[in-house]
Amino acid sequence: MIFWLIGLGVLVLLAFIIYYNRFVTLENRIGNSLSQIDVQLRKRADLVPNLISSVKGYVKHERGVMSEVTKARKEFMTAKNFEGKVKAGAQLQSALGSFFAIAENYPQLKANENFLHLQQELAAIEDKVAYARQHYNDSILGYNNLCKKLPGVMFASIYGKLAKKYLEIPQEARTVPKVEF
Repeated sequence: MIFWLIGLGVLVLLAFIIYYNRFVTLENRIGNSLSQIDVQLRKRADLVPNLISSVKGYVKHERGVMSEVTKARKEFMTAKNFEGKVKAGAQLQSALGSFFAIAENYPQLKANENFLHLQQELAAIEDKVAYARQHYNDSILGYNNLCKKLPGVMFASIYGKLAKKYLEIPQEARTVPKVEF
């Protein structure tokens, strides 16, 4: 009888360890996913000065749009938390959309090799941002499933773990800047 009790105690201890480690792993995966989004958004923001300098010579009288892009980039770079970065990223995306719309009026600019390369790079970064956001939400899904399914829900309450919110993108950020070749 004593062996059964010891065996049962070991199984219960193992269950606590296994579920604790699963929560830690999933929370770390969520943090990593969030960092990847931040990396891609920062890459996009870092690309903006190159875009502006390649366009300046062509669109000298379009200073308003260029200053809007510069201001949106500055707000992104100074955002203190992830929500602020998402909001500033949406503003940057909108400003870039206006920026590329103006570029449509300059055929020499559209044919410029540097400008085309920067447009391609921006499109690639946008794809990476979308993938990173998807990976983040997939990580949240795994974590929330653990928090809401049996027996994970019991361990979640023991460890004080609550379901997390998915990354929601503001409506204005849902449109990707128009990039044409």
